[in-house]
Amino acid sequence: MCQNVIDGRYHTTCGHFIAMSTRLQDCLRPNCLFSSRHCHAAGCKSSQCVRLMVAPQRNPIRISETRCADCVMRGAEGMIGV
Repeated sequence: MCQNVIDGRYHTTCGHFIAMSTRLQDCLRPNCLFSSRHCHAAGCKSSQCVRLMVAPQRNPIRISETRCADCVMRGAEGMIGV
């Protein structure tokens, strides 16, 4: 089955992944609705065809040893009332 691959930045300190871009990884199966090799016309209603993608795969293209911006902001907000 086809899947989306999400390229992004992984923050090791807080464990968050920030998406930067997404691309489709084609499975090249003729019975996959999302494949470029899908054998039926647009609007396919065949019960033989796969209609689901595999869960998206995260691909860290940048590794950051710092916290993400959201975690930095949350930390700053917590200090305002102190």
